[in-house]
Amino acid sequence: MEFVIISGLSGAGKSKAASFLEDMGFFCVDNLPVPLIPKLAELIMAGSGVYERVALVSDIRGGQNPQGLLQALDTLLGMRCSYKILFIEAGDDTIIKRYKETRRSHPLAHGGASLEEAVRAEREALAPVRARADHIIDTTALSTAKLRGSLMELFGSGERAREMSVSVISFGFKYGLPIEADLVFDVRFLPNPYYVEELREHTGLEPAVRDYVMQGAQAERFLTKLNDLVDFLLPQYVEEGKTALVIAVGCTGGRHRSVAVTRALADHIKELGYQAVENHRDMTRG
Repeated sequence: MEFVIISGLSGAGKSKAASFLEDMGFFCVDNLPVPLIPKLAELIMAGSGVYERVALVSDIRGGQNPQGLLQALDTLLGMRCSYKILFIEAGDDTIIKRYKETRRSHPLAHGGASLEEAVRAEREALAPVRARADHIIDTTALSTAKLRGSLMELFGSGERAREMSVSVISFGFKYGLPIEADLVFDVRFLPNPYYVEELREHTGLEPAVRDYVMQGAQAERFLTKLNDLVDFLLPQYVEEGKTALVIAVGCTGGRHRSVAVTRALADHIKELGYQAVENHRDMTRG
């Protein structure tokens, strides 16, 4: 069982981190009372293995004592339940700004304490938990996508490429652009099998049409440059936390040239280790 305890400062992004871990297959529990943490671990360890990856958020909300969390974690060790502590933090100014923007009240801003005092008090109270953390993420200058990317690095089992699916679509410009496309490539400059009578009724999936489209140095050079561009772009999108990418390849009718290039591009993307699905939107039209 993989057990992650998410703690840290209020307003730093713990709930967002939990939602990303949930997307990665973790069973997540938010703001579980500290005395119930060992009970939850006991139930999961005695189960049928349904919950192999568990993450729970435990922080200072509801007056929970950080020392009590440390004691609960010691209990987990006594149960031979291993865990990792993920501590989420941000600078005081950033947290204060976030609270002012959302107009929410800080859990320690009571009894006349200012927001600044509440943030400092929470940071001091959670210092022992931070000291025991296995991973610390500072979200001060971190975008949502970068936070997701950091979590994928830590808990993605070294298979980040598989976290992003790539859909490669062939289409005909005369039927309109695919509205879901992130990237669009126009291959109408390639040789057109439509003007070859014995190829006109066939598609770019067939060897004779594919070979006609890919003939010559021009097509070879284009595919080399296209593959180089994709080789560069995909890791950048993964780093930004993108989970789905749609690449559209278009020719006039979407039956010959775009289909052949889409098949070649999808095969290349699969060779890179990404999940790639090809779809030929207009191949059977006309």
